[in-house]
Amino acid sequence: MRRWQLQDAKHRINELVEWALREGPQLITKHGHDAVVVLAASEYRRLTDEDGLVSLLLQAPRGELLEHGRPPKPIRALTLE
Repeated sequence: MRRWQLQDAKHRINELVEWALREGPQLITKHGHDAVVVLAASEYRRLTDEDGLVSLLLQAPRGELLEHGRPPKPIRALTLE
């Protein structure tokens, strides 16, 4: 991922957009710290797809017991020979 200082990104916005479209996400720094990432709209849609991984992770329960469909049967005894 290419890094751009904010001042350079402002002055070269057309180039920054072209890089994002051709090469992928572009990182913009502000005062030497990572600030934002510019990425192509198609990549953003892919990452935020309603059925995608990000959506699934964002909807995951936080600190709650996970509901599952398995019956609460005890573990069966196993005989090893």
